[in-house]
Amino acid sequence: METLLIHKSHLQGKLFQKLIEDLKQNNVKINIGQRLSMLLPVSPQPLDNFHVEYGALECNVEVVDSLQDAVQHIHSYGSGHTDVIVTENTTAAEEFTRAVDSACVFVNCSSRFSDGYRFGLGAEVGISTSRIHARGPVGIQGLLTTKWILKGRGETVEEFTAGRNERILFSSPCRYWRSLKEGYHLKLRRIGRREHERRKKS
Repeated sequence: METLLIHKSHLQGKLFQKLIEDLKQNNVKINIGQRLSMLLPVSPQPLDNFHVEYGALECNVEVVDSLQDAVQHIHSYGSGHTDVIVTENTTAAEEFTRAVDSACVFVNCSSRFSDGYRFGLGAEVGISTSRIHARGPVGIQGLLTTKWILKGRGETVEEFTAGRNERILFSSPCRYWRSLKEGYHLKLRRIGRREHERRKKS
């Protein structure tokens, strides 16, 4: 995770404090955004660049006023790879999956599920956030790109690694995951670019 966006309504509650404490306990370096820095009584030097990918135990934390504000931030600074919303509001979750134009959009589960093998594609040979990838003569499949939407109930990748639920059964690639441990259910959908555009307009 490079950036954590939190709604302003959570700043005065226990959630924000718990998130910061958990990050610190796991030795994560926290960079505070400019908007958040103005709302805190004491704040370090605010961050001025959200485009950095750290590749380390380091992340940005910023406050947003609304879901639309969060989506705008993602489109301005995100990589277009994987974005996640954590919410109990199903309407907000649906709006997030429609509005965010990233290759993978997840609801209430870990971003680490973004993996070709876990999607039923076989060994992952690379990643892409581009819209077109074909070369030479192009058929209809060469013109299509996809968006992956994964919905969970708080699952993490650790729960599905070797020694725990190491087997994940695919009913077919890109449809449903059902772990062997009863009680877990991750629903994965793959939609084409045209479908994504239609959903955004509707």
